[in-house]
Amino acid sequence: MKKTDEQERIEQDKRLKERMSRIKHKLIVISGKGGVGKTTVAVNLAYGLAVKGNEVGILDVDIHGPNIAKMLGIEGKRLIGSDAGIEPMEVLPNLKAVSLALLFEDKDQPIIWRGPLKMITIKQFLADVNWGELDYLVVDSPPGTGDEPLSVCQLIPEINGAIVVTTPQDVAILDSRKSVVFAKELKMPVIGIIENMSSFLCPHCKKEIDLFGTGGGEKSAHDLKVPFLGRIPIEPEMVKYGDSGQPFIHFKSRTQTANIMNQILEKIIKSLDEQKSL
Repeated sequence: MKKTDEQERIEQDKRLKERMSRIKHKLIVISGKGGVGKTTVAVNLAYGLAVKGNEVGILDVDIHGPNIAKMLGIEGKRLIGSDAGIEPMEVLPNLKAVSLALLFEDKDQPIIWRGPLKMITIKQFLADVNWGELDYLVVDSPPGTGDEPLSVCQLIPEINGAIVVTTPQDVAILDSRKSVVFAKELKMPVIGIIENMSSFLCPHCKKEIDLFGTGGGEKSAHDLKVPFLGRIPIEPEMVKYGDSGQPFIHFKSRTQTANIMNQILEKIIKSLDEQKSL
C-alpha cells in the first residue's frame, strides 16, 4: 500500500533524528553578508579537524553558491546512492563532504529555486545522507539569515552552535551582529566570532597593514557578550590554494596564518568540550 505524505514525513523525521544522533558535535558557519570568506573558513576548519584525527563531515547548504567541492578538490565528482542512503564524497578517509555541486554535471547550471524547495533539499541531505558516526559535522551556510540557515538550525536536533565570520569593514560588522542576534533568538549557542581578512603582512617590510581596519569583530563580540575566536590576516596564497582544492590550514601548515587558524580551531574544540561537560 502506498504511503501517505504524512507517513513519509514522519519516517523522514525519524531518519533525520537517527542520523544526527550519531554525530557528536554539529556546527553551522554563518555570516551576515557575502564575500567575507565564510566558506574558506568552514572548509579549513573541517579539514583541520580531520587532520587532528577526528571523523568529520562538511555539508554545503549554500544552495545558490555551492563552492566546497572546488575548495576540497572534489569538483566534477558525483554523489551516489546506496541501500543506506546518499553516500557522501570522501575527501580523506575521515573527511566526507556533501554539496549540490556534486549532483549537477554542468558547473555553470544555476539553482533557480524558491524557499520551500530549498528547505526540502536541506532536509533530505540531513535525513538521507549516510554520514555514519562523526565527531563533527560542519555546515557551511549561505550569507544572511534566510531560508537555508533557518532550516538547518530548526531541523538539526541539539545543534551545538554557530561560528560567525566577518571582516573588519563597518558594513560587514553591522550584518555579522545580526547573525549573532539571529542565533540567540533561535536559542542556539554562539561559539564565537572570527574576524577574517583582518590585516595584511607586507612581504617586503614585514609591517602589518590594516587595509580594511581591524578590531571590529572583537568589539562586536564584546558588545554582544559572545566569545571572540581570533583574527585571520589577509593571505594572498589562501585564494590560490582554495582554488586548487588544497585547504591552506594543511597544505601551508608552517605559515603564520595556518598557525592562527589552528589556534582558532583549538578554541572551538575547547568550547565544545566545555559544553559537553556541563
